[in-house]
Amino acid sequence: MAGPRGANALKNTRTGDLAPLAELANNLWWSWNADAAALFALLDPRRWRETEHNPVAVLRTLPARRLRQLATDRGFRKQLRLVHQQFRSYMRRPTWYGGKYGRSVRSKIAYLCMEYALHESLPIYAGGLGVLAGDHVKAASDLGLPLVGVGIFWRNGYVRQHVGRKGTQHDWFVDLCARDMPMREVTNRAGRSLRLRIPLGRSTLVTRAWRLDVGRVPLFLLDTDIPENASQHRRLSHRLYCNDREERLCQEILLGIGGLRLLQALRIPVAVYHLNEGHAAFASLDRVTQLVALEKHSLRQAVRIVASTGVFTTHTPVPAGNEAFDPALIEKYLHAHRRKLKTDSRTFLALGRVDPDSESEPYSMTPLALRLSNYRNGVSALHGAVARKMWQNVWPGRTIDRTPIGSITNGIHLRTWMHPKMGDLLDAYLPADWDEKQDQARTWAAVKKIPDAALWELHQQLRQDLIDFVRDRMRAQLRRMRAPAKQIRQVDSILDHGALTIGFARRFAPYKRAALIFTDPNRLARILNHSTRPVQILFAGKAHPGDSGGGDIIARIERFARSPRFRRRVVLIEDYTMEVARYLVSGVDLWLNTPRRPQEASGTSGMKPTLHGGLNLSILDGWWPEAFDGRNGWTIGPARDHRGTQADDRRDAAGLYRTLERDVVPLFYDRTRSGLPRKWIARMKHSLATIPSAFNADRMVKEYFRKYYLPALRTARRLGL
Repeated sequence: MAGPRGANALKNTRTGDLAPLAELANNLWWSWNADAAALFALLDPRRWRETEHNPVAVLRTLPARRLRQLATDRGFRKQLRLVHQQFRSYMRRPTWYGGKYGRSVRSKIAYLCMEYALHESLPIYAGGLGVLAGDHVKAASDLGLPLVGVGIFWRNGYVRQHVGRKGTQHDWFVDLCARDMPMREVTNRAGRSLRLRIPLGRSTLVTRAWRLDVGRVPLFLLDTDIPENASQHRRLSHRLYCNDREERLCQEILLGIGGLRLLQALRIPVAVYHLNEGHAAFASLDRVTQLVALEKHSLRQAVRIVASTGVFTTHTPVPAGNEAFDPALIEKYLHAHRRKLKTDSRTFLALGRVDPDSESEPYSMTPLALRLSNYRNGVSALHGAVARKMWQNVWPGRTIDRTPIGSITNGIHLRTWMHPKMGDLLDAYLPADWDEKQDQARTWAAVKKIPDAALWELHQQLRQDLIDFVRDRMRAQLRRMRAPAKQIRQVDSILDHGALTIGFARRFAPYKRAALIFTDPNRLARILNHSTRPVQILFAGKAHPGDSGGGDIIARIERFARSPRFRRRVVLIEDYTMEVARYLVSGVDLWLNTPRRPQEASGTSGMKPTLHGGLNLSILDGWWPEAFDGRNGWTIGPARDHRGTQADDRRDAAGLYRTLERDVVPLFYDRTRSGLPRKWIARMKHSLATIPSAFNADRMVKEYFRKYYLPALRTARRLGL
């Protein structure tokens, strides 16, 4: 919502031609439309950078004289008209869903998730779960699905990161200003701010909501920081993934129960509920409770009805990643639900236990979500198999292969992660309607028509842009640390525009093994500092504030990066954001992934470099076993599960070094007389031709709709829900 110096100023008759700017700024469609983003950058390039590319904040603070200048700029007004026409056309044009199912299905699909990574200017995300959710919502908009999202407006977002002199992660938090976000407060029919009351133990939690438009999809964000709440309740919507277990439980009650009741209060005709991870499982519990309390169903009948229209996606094969709570906390905060269900504590708690008869087992959100959903999936084929093994005992007597958990492999929203210049190159050689047919392999066959020189020239430019960006970040970091001017000047000697560049960027959880490549520092130093075939590595990522192991990994990498033999070849980029991610995935030559198999559920980060011809070097975990065909990247060793030993770590490190030395580095530096690495470019093209067609969010969302949403919608119609 732009303030008086922005949107309101656009109402002035002298700047009336600029009125569409406010409409564009207040729909996140602009975040995946390169022309729209470029238009907003023209308003004030400095403000654009300082606000993390936030058009609402730029408009709010833009001086009136600048608006008057723009209003008399014919070139700008023409560009604005063209972008506005693109937006209007996008919102009105026929869609995949409308053409196939629009007349037969009228109800909505609710998508509930704890975090959404939509853009760096709205930092209410922590990592992969949020990125997946953001891409899911955007693809649903592109396809025209009747989807509505629910989340929380995290006023302090997730942790921001400074890395100190000794490599220690120092956490800090932003204070997001609602008026600088592209959202508006939800009101009731009388036009007053909507308030929802949620039972929270012996007290009542009050929440309001904000509406955020993501193309065609409305996303509602709950917010408890209002005067009606006590201080401990106001802070529930401050920080994503707090460490306090009691506060975390209350946040999950807010998301699940608050999200369900918001949709009901708005009278949105939701028939299917998709829980994206177990954080939102209390929505299903509240649905069961309402059926028992209001419609006189038995508990068993209510569970059956709710499950028949419930979809649950689990995202982690790591046991610690599945939320579990002390049963005493569940009784403290949800005893009202137990009473309405007319059941005893043991039966009530059994819904959230793998073994319903085990009174010593904690209450876990994953078994709760599994029991209250008939449609369940992991996020890659391998993860689906791991999930069936993990949760087999929820269905006693069933074999692993008959455990009812399937899989839908994640995909990425191509336009969000594709560099605009790469988009221009593909527009020139792929079919004109490639965006609409991106999930068809034949669409990408035309990649072979791109001249080698054109693809390589663009890739080199993107690598140079990445290195320049990293150097700018390093200078800013050193100035903040009050480093000597000489040290700041030395940044120009760090990294090489022409060297083979490896990227590793993700959450610094120990199982992801960010520091595996440093297992043998001497061997690595020989690889990186080769006189004619240099290699460099860029790291980025955050450790959860409560994860000391992740913090230790950051400190170790930073110590190596500052040591004399690695200083020019290894950089840890501070404060990983979506902006940093876009630079990395567009500019690196090689994406490195080294998890302990099979602990990587999917790993969408590796899908993004392929849009720019980047290649993957990865353990055969997550999505990579489905994508790797022998020519579109490399693997680190065979498909062997990690046994949790140091010997396995050393084995994988040796395989990593061997592949770099024998295959990757020689191929990259094998050049023709004209300087082109023809064989490397052939792999780039093969990667681009084979991976985006299968690992895009359009394919993913269509698969969710066909396998889960549509059957659940038909069941809901049959049941009269």
